[in-house]
Amino acid sequence: MNLQDKLRQQDYDKIWNSYCGFLDLSIEEYMNIQNRLMKEQMNLWSSCDLGKSILKGKMPKTIEEFRQMVPLTTYDDYADILLQKRSSSLPDSPIIWIETTWEGGKHPVKVAPYTRSMLDVYRNNVTACLILSTSDEKGKFDVESTDKFLYGLAPLPYATGLFPLALGEEIDIQFLPPVKEAENMTFSERNKEGFKMAMKDDVQYFFGLGSVAYAISISLSSASSNSSSGGLSSLLKCSPKMAMRILKANYRCKKENRTIKPKDLFQLKGFMIAGTDNKYYKDDLEDLWGIRPMELFAGTEPSIIGTETWTRKGMYFFPDTCFYEFIPEQDMLRTFEEPDFKPNTYLMDEVIPGEKYEIVISVLKGGAFARYRVGDVYRCVGLNNLEDETRIPRFEYVDRIPQIIDIAGFTRIAKSGIQSAIELSGLKVENWTARKEYTEKDRPFMHLYVEIDKSSLAMAPYNKEIIKEILSTYFKYSDHDYRDLKKILGMDPLKVTIIKSGTFDSYHLQFDKDIPKLNPNHYEIQALLDIEKDYRRERKVK
Repeated sequence: MNLQDKLRQQDYDKIWNSYCGFLDLSIEEYMNIQNRLMKEQMNLWSSCDLGKSILKGKMPKTIEEFRQMVPLTTYDDYADILLQKRSSSLPDSPIIWIETTWEGGKHPVKVAPYTRSMLDVYRNNVTACLILSTSDEKGKFDVESTDKFLYGLAPLPYATGLFPLALGEEIDIQFLPPVKEAENMTFSERNKEGFKMAMKDDVQYFFGLGSVAYAISISLSSASSNSSSGGLSSLLKCSPKMAMRILKANYRCKKENRTIKPKDLFQLKGFMIAGTDNKYYKDDLEDLWGIRPMELFAGTEPSIIGTETWTRKGMYFFPDTCFYEFIPEQDMLRTFEEPDFKPNTYLMDEVIPGEKYEIVISVLKGGAFARYRVGDVYRCVGLNNLEDETRIPRFEYVDRIPQIIDIAGFTRIAKSGIQSAIELSGLKVENWTARKEYTEKDRPFMHLYVEIDKSSLAMAPYNKEIIKEILSTYFKYSDHDYRDLKKILGMDPLKVTIIKSGTFDSYHLQFDKDIPKLNPNHYEIQALLDIEKDYRRERKVK
């Protein structure tokens, strides 16, 4: 029976236990599930051509041996087999291949196979997210087959395109616009059509990247104001219920001297967001919609792995999606400085509250990835929670690993991408470093500190705006995700600071090391700027 059948029987306790029962597990019960499923996956993976290519003749018999014999992997270890979609080399036959950007400006795409068993787990856990998004206490939820869902997601072959398909196997929730139509629309067209349909007959759910949800919400606020002032013709296109809401919203907002917000027109049951940088959008989204968004985490390789509950105080990882290992932050950083260093990993029952970890996953149910470094960093915020009565660890998403600059969940800017854009631009850049920073309104951007060759500056005195314009052009040329930041989110993700020639060399002499190319910490950047300030002061005195 799917969710819709269970709802007809009105056995709500059974529904909650079926989909959200993992929240009642003790850590011992949680690890029993992890270990049982990992043993099944270990046997499948070790016996296939993909596993053999990584194990190089070894054959682990226990999970402990598996963790010792299988090195930590990245997509490079799978690319030859997966990019050719060699299904016969995998642990199980894939039903569908999901696609995403590998590394903007260097590798166009990477693909990930999903088996039928993986999709079954995905479907159950997506349904759990739907239920939890409507919940305000344990065991209570509000889901109906007549509900409508605002479509704020990228369609297949991207991972978010699985969401409506999987949910459709459980319940006949209507997506606005319908999925088959939305797949052939641009982002802007989907938003306009979805809003138009919602204005006619209401909407109960909204799901998207936090940054995208914010952009859509601002767009809806503007469109709502225009629609509310459109007179009788606009009201006639709406249901009587929505027409009355529009009239009331227009009266209330005029009285309060403010623009209409989505919460004035819609009373969402559930609001879900995914992706990076969500913590910087949650407060604004709650103000716009009148409901706190529930964060979940999903990715192309790991599938959907975690969700918040009604408390909105940390994500819990589903025990049947992946086998989880964790690299402590200090060891993670060391691996980037010492490529031969092999860090210890810790399991779910070994994490420490307050510590940051890079997550390592082995995808269960016939998945291709084993001991895979996804590139995401989490902080453990607790091992239990009296408020929602859980006894398993919960986490908050921190960011991508320092080797990647991810802006609002849209781009994955690596060192090679920045270097490529600089080389294509023709600018005589002697040295550079780039860091993810935030505006006063907590919006992320990439801050590029560049040192231009003195002779080049003398011949063509560039200022930072000229350099920014030149580099932005080449970032957009080499990375379509970067281009979409401006096109879809209206965001300018680049700020440029010109550093005096010779500053980077002075930094090296003073600290006996180079400043990291990507994401130097605040103190390293401050030291660089202090050196430049002293250098300029000395030049001025002379």
